[in-house]
Amino acid sequence: MLRMIGRRILVSVPLLLVVSVIVFWLQALIPGDAALQIGGLEATPAQTAQLRLRLGLDQPLWAQYWHWLDQAVHGSLGTSLINQQNVTGELNGRLPVTLSLVVGATLVATVIGVLLGIASSMGWPVIGRVVDVISIGGLAVPSFWLGLLLISLFSVQLGWLPSTGYVSFANSPSDWLESLVLPVAALGLAGVTVIAKQTREAMLDVLQRDFIRNLRANGIPERSIIFRHALRSAAIPVVTISGLVFVGALGGSVVIENVFGLPGLGSLAVTATSSKDIPIILGVAMYFTLLVIAVNLLTDIAYRLINAKVRHS
Repeated sequence: MLRMIGRRILVSVPLLLVVSVIVFWLQALIPGDAALQIGGLEATPAQTAQLRLRLGLDQPLWAQYWHWLDQAVHGSLGTSLINQQNVTGELNGRLPVTLSLVVGATLVATVIGVLLGIASSMGWPVIGRVVDVISIGGLAVPSFWLGLLLISLFSVQLGWLPSTGYVSFANSPSDWLESLVLPVAALGLAGVTVIAKQTREAMLDVLQRDFIRNLRANGIPERSIIFRHALRSAAIPVVTISGLVFVGALGGSVVIENVFGLPGLGSLAVTATSSKDIPIILGVAMYFTLLVIAVNLLTDIAYRLINAKVRHS
């Protein structure tokens, strides 16, 4: 187990480097720079040039990237070009918002999806049709459009839940939960559909195997067969899909955070991209990449805890 974790960590180092290079050069293709954003329309060419000199934007692109990389290697992601705030501190302040949203959406999608998949695999045709309908709807309906519908219904018309904003768990656990209900629902629906179908297919395959027939012949209760034996055997593909749902939710959080006014990494990425704040853009990309690496590592660990063959491979 420890050797596997060590290998994954070593592989992640060049991955972070590649991602930083790609993100840096892609943002360089966007017209304009932070000096134009700071100076505004009233700044003279001389003032804009002075700003570029002060911010280091007059240097060649390779020199700008090398300067950022040297700071990153020494544990610093630099300073924001727009507000001169420490990038790491700004990202750390927004990370709990994004994690609350993405982890919440993944957990809701996994729990509901697994339960629907189990129910539809047990020969209940109504549940099976419901899963099929939800699957089509969940994949066809964009998350931002669903978010707007949820705001219109539960916030504007019924007044049950807040439409925008975020309350930290430390300030008020109940308000924290209320602020996340609608964005988590909007972000997690597509994951529910995918996990439900994957669980149903995996369970149907396992329930046809000989060891399940033997358990039933020996009088083992059906509930024990389903949840202790069949679900454990079907868990690996479900864990894989759950990891992919997390990664998809991480990307979807960029849109959902802007729809619901959540101060997370996704909304920060949009703001930084529009203002060409290079250190913030690279910092968000690094945080997102580290989260994906961490989820993939947790998925591999889950494989080994679930399946003894994988554990000893």
